[in-house]
Amino acid sequence: MIGELLRSQPEIALFASLALGYFIGSFKIGPIQLGGVCGTLIVALLLGQTGARLAPDLKNIAFALFIFALGFTGGPQFFANIGRGWRYGLLSIVEIVSVLLLVMTAVFALRLDAGTAAGLLAGAATESAVIGTASESIGRLGLAEAETARLQANIVTAYSVSYLFGLITIVLFTSQFAPLLLRVNLREEAERVWRKLGGDGALDEGQRMGALALVSRVFRVGPAAGLAIEALEQRYGCNLTVEQVDRDGARLALEPHLLLAAGDIALVAGRREAVVAAGPAIGTEVSDARFGALAAERVNVVLTRREAHGMTVAQLREQATPEQGRGVYIAAVTRLETTVPALPGTELNRGDVLTLVGAKADVERGARQLGYVLPATQKTDFVYLGLGVLLGMAIGHLGGRVGGVSIALGTGGGCLLSGLLFGWIRSRHPLIGSLPSAAAQILKDFGLATFIAAVGLSAGPDAIRLVREYGIALPVVGILMVLIPGLLSLWIGRMFLKLETPMLLGAIAGQQCSTPAISALVGVTGNSTPVIGYTITYALSNILLPLMGPVVVGLAGKFG
Repeated sequence: MIGELLRSQPEIALFASLALGYFIGSFKIGPIQLGGVCGTLIVALLLGQTGARLAPDLKNIAFALFIFALGFTGGPQFFANIGRGWRYGLLSIVEIVSVLLLVMTAVFALRLDAGTAAGLLAGAATESAVIGTASESIGRLGLAEAETARLQANIVTAYSVSYLFGLITIVLFTSQFAPLLLRVNLREEAERVWRKLGGDGALDEGQRMGALALVSRVFRVGPAAGLAIEALEQRYGCNLTVEQVDRDGARLALEPHLLLAAGDIALVAGRREAVVAAGPAIGTEVSDARFGALAAERVNVVLTRREAHGMTVAQLREQATPEQGRGVYIAAVTRLETTVPALPGTELNRGDVLTLVGAKADVERGARQLGYVLPATQKTDFVYLGLGVLLGMAIGHLGGRVGGVSIALGTGGGCLLSGLLFGWIRSRHPLIGSLPSAAAQILKDFGLATFIAAVGLSAGPDAIRLVREYGIALPVVGILMVLIPGLLSLWIGRMFLKLETPMLLGAIAGQQCSTPAISALVGVTGNSTPVIGYTITYALSNILLPLMGPVVVGLAGKFG
């Protein structure tokens, strides 16, 4: 009865897969969480036993939207990190080369077909997008319909088997095994790096997250009497600002050379640590009804200023004139939808979203100098989106033969490249091509989940056969495909690139495109320093790994 219903109305199977899959994927066992995509695949494989199928057109449209949005959101960071982030980017190259060699070794040793090889790559590297690019590439091989369906089903089954083992391995390797191999206390190392970057080492992560980035205090001037406002602000690295001064009940006009006098009442605002440190040197903190808390504005600004790329937060402030930088503070840095600690030593990239905090006039001035304000819009430019996907489909028809191996990008690879291009153009010309981050996230999440559900339903009947054929070989190879690149990157990053341990382990999690791994790392370290390395390799691997799908299919088809 249920099987007949699902076969006659496959949309029920789709949304059942999404609902149950994301419910299953939400459970955590320690630091391990399957996630909604893998949960959706498992449910779809089970429901696929009933014979429910989704139309191929729906699957193709969903994947095209997902992969374009992936490229669009990652484009600015991808191009920003190609040059200056080479030390971390090298680890992504280590990942790509080593997993490709390991997959081909498995192809020769186990006589894997193209579908199983590509699924092994997707699962072990925990990169679901490979399923789409590889599946489409198999569809272009010109094989019989039954053989094409079998190979595409093998991608999904091999992915589902190797994904779980790859996920567990990368989480445990980065958060537990690697620190033991390096003989370091990861929490102490992260605390040391945090202080090195200019952070306040006295607070734990929970306190940091709860503390306000910008505070204001009212002082009765004592020890600071005779000191000019400009000199006081520069003494604390321009990390605080005198916003108001009252003398004998009258408000004074503020100017840099105004000398403070004993008994003045001054409203001082700035970074919490700077205001706290400066308090005793200014005078006695008081409560005065004439001074309310500073009405701070928060504005998200996309960094486009060319000279700022590669600068640290501290260097950016040092380069600004007192008039330019006065009263504006960077409270947060967002990169690829991930928050990076906005410490003085944090390096900035073009395309970063900076959260500026300060008085309204100050943040507006800072926004004009650094880039453009990210508009709070919910409107998507469908002209731009449609043109981008069309261009991607056109690029996808490009292909050729390399060394006798036929390789074609397909719609997935083409839309990924066009998404990169259109996202980069959008970052340079912000008045065109609006695709709000929330809308882009919906396209990525729903597009990928729908695609995964579609391929899972079609692969259901073949799943058990493939597991029986290879037994534990696929899980073992999946574990090796995480450990070997991870160990290579650990050795290269430590011995030759001289990367700080928290950033290095974050970069290894990023080269594996593993969100659970970085979440576990942040929990172990107690702060977000690993995220600095993670965002760079994640941006690169998230683009390069899907492009390996057609390469693996071509190589395995020739030599498997």
